[in-house]
Amino acid sequence: MKGEIPLTEKKPAAPPGDEIIRVRLPQKRNREMFGSAELMMGANHIRIRCFDGVTRMGRIKGKIKKKVWIREGDILIVIPWNFQDEKCDIVYRYTGPQVEWLRRNNYL
Repeated sequence: MKGEIPLTEKKPAAPPGDEIIRVRLPQKRNREMFGSAELMMGANHIRIRCFDGVTRMGRIKGKIKKKVWIREGDILIVIPWNFQDEKCDIVYRYTGPQVEWLRRNNYL
């Protein structure tokens, strides 16, 4: 048929390094900050070293628990609790390419 692109033709791929990565950053007005998962404690709890220098016990919220696996060494976004500063909620986990983008742009 006229005007159709054959199935064997492919679009040229973008050169590596020029890829566009969408990265969610912590929002300071919501008290969000970066953290690194240190130790899996069990029962949806993780010990997290936050980037403000405090080690907190993090709780995996149900929304994330269903969708994402979190392992030791992962970079996370956490929200410290208002009434217990040694605890926090985990709201987001970064993937490998997102972590590299954060390092290249001096966020980590």
